Amino acid sequence: MKRSRINAIMAEADEMIRRHGFTLPPFARWSPDAFVARKDNARHVIDARCGWDITDYGAGRYDEMGLFLFTLRNGLLSDLTAGRGMCYAEKLLISKQDQLSPMHTHVIKAEDIINRGGATLVVELYGSDDAGGFAGDRGGRVFCDGLARDFAPGEKLKLAPGESVTLRPGDWHAFWGEGGDVLIGEVSTVNDDETDNIFREPIGRFAEIEEDEAPTHLLVSDYRTWLA
Repeated sequence: MKRSRINAIMAEADEMIRRHGFTLPPFARWSPDAFVARKDNARHVIDARCGWDITDYGAGRYDEMGLFLFTLRNGLLSDLTAGRGMCYAEKLLISKQDQLSPMHTHVIKAEDIINRGGATLVVELYGSDDAGGFAGDRGGRVFCDGLARDFAPGEKLKLAPGESVTLRPGDWHAFWGEGGDVLIGEVSTVNDDETDNIFREPIGRFAEIEEDEAPTHLLVSDYRTWLA
């Protein structure tokens, strides 16, 4: 993805988030130079990979297959392993109309996916096989707003604003906006986007960046380069 496109997506996402009555934390406004200057004080933000995240899954077709994310807060895997400390994470996502977040699952993370506002959020669901792999012929059980329900293989849940689904490790899922863009909340156990996203197809989690202009804000994938 071109850096200029990423900068534009950040501005558009920030406007949508504000329109729905939410304000991103102060570190979201930092310029790259300001982040570098504050990196020692911001060590947890960096280590937990909080911040801006925009991906086309390495496919170069963001409008068709992509996702905007902002990690608001996140613990560390060491907390989760110890069973104490900051064992949770929270994100905001934007799924544009008909923009696919492709079929994937998590080995560790359990998550609530919440329609925070906008159009309808469609979540396509499958269960896993005995080894945790994609099972195209298997359904299962999920909780929607705390109420248990069974789902058939490939069933598409349609979540209106305010509605949610709880996904456990091994629940395979894909999602997209229907009828417009959707602001999504994600509340989960500790989030590890480097190792805990298992995709059905061989795709990447992060975008490859073409630096055609300077970044407005750093992506979490920029931290190693800028903040080492």
